Amino acid sequence: MKKKIISTLLAVATVVSMTACGVSAPEAPAAPAAPAAPATDASAADATAADATATQPAADAITLVMAEVNPLDTIVGMTDQKFKEEVEARSNNSIIIDLQASGVLGSENDVLDTMLGGGGTIDMSRISAFALTPYGGEKSMLLSLPYTFVSRDHFWNFATSDLAQEFLLEPSEKGSGIRGLFYGEEGFRHFFTKEPVTGIDSFKGMKLRVSNDPIMNGLAEGLGASPTVVAFGELYSALQQGTVDGAEQPIANYKANAFPEVAPNMILDGHTLGAIQVVITDEAWNKLSADQQQILMDAGKAASEYNRSISEQKEKEVLDELKNEGVNIVEVDDVTPWQEAVKKVIDENIKGQEDLYKQIVDMQ
Repeated sequence: MKKKIISTLLAVATVVSMTACGVSAPEAPAAPAAPAAPATDASAADATAADATATQPAADAITLVMAEVNPLDTIVGMTDQKFKEEVEARSNNSIIIDLQASGVLGSENDVLDTMLGGGGTIDMSRISAFALTPYGGEKSMLLSLPYTFVSRDHFWNFATSDLAQEFLLEPSEKGSGIRGLFYGEEGFRHFFTKEPVTGIDSFKGMKLRVSNDPIMNGLAEGLGASPTVVAFGELYSALQQGTVDGAEQPIANYKANAFPEVAPNMILDGHTLGAIQVVITDEAWNKLSADQQQILMDAGKAASEYNRSISEQKEKEVLDELKNEGVNIVEVDDVTPWQEAVKKVIDENIKGQEDLYKQIVDMQ
């Protein structure tokens, strides 16, 4: 009995000692934590919804297919992308611009033929202003006449004037089914050749690639060259194979299309300022609401201003790159002989529009 009491007392003392030293008995395993409830913070939900809206087209979004013959890293390609971004942002993605670049939809004339043929496979395009001449753009022809614009500022004085709007809307008003939205430019156009040239006399007898356009044909003939019509998409191989001896393009397009590989000589005669415009079919335009049409106009104005801000600097950068890469660049100190050589093509193509042409010339 005495041993039992002593044993009990020792057990109690052990428990008290463990408690005093901070040691506790093992606990039963904790129950699994309940899953966290979904976030109910209103601002977080709104932010998520806003992100989704910013990156996804609206369910009933309108898609406009836009063609571009040049790569996206050219001045015109960058302008197209700016227009696309502005349209989609301003419309909250209810208008999507499906931009197809690098000539995948054909040459400018091919694209215009498709647009005017109906069917809606191509809704918009960035084109050279003079490409509209056979499509009711007789006024636009004046913009491509040699040595019309003496500087970029001269062109922009025109492009931001009320007169420019008349030019943009002329094809639609004449029932051709297409209208212009805004102007831009891709720099002055210069001749590039397979063999070195030193001046205007070097072009006599040379086969120069031209588009199927009376102004370009007259320009080549005025220089004593033989105009040769070649599609833009076939120009590289035509130069490579000797079908033509030279062609002309703005500096940025010359490099972007790898023409220095087959024609590493460029003479900076600046015969034409590369006026461009973005056009849309009347069919596509009339499907838009008044608000949507205004979005395109506002986006076009922003893209035009962007084009003006980048064009000259981009051109200078590319010219420096060409020089560093060994392209033979020839400066032209006096364009007077060139102007005199092409006077005939100017006089022939301003008939009936002499006063209008003078208005453009006087804007310098």
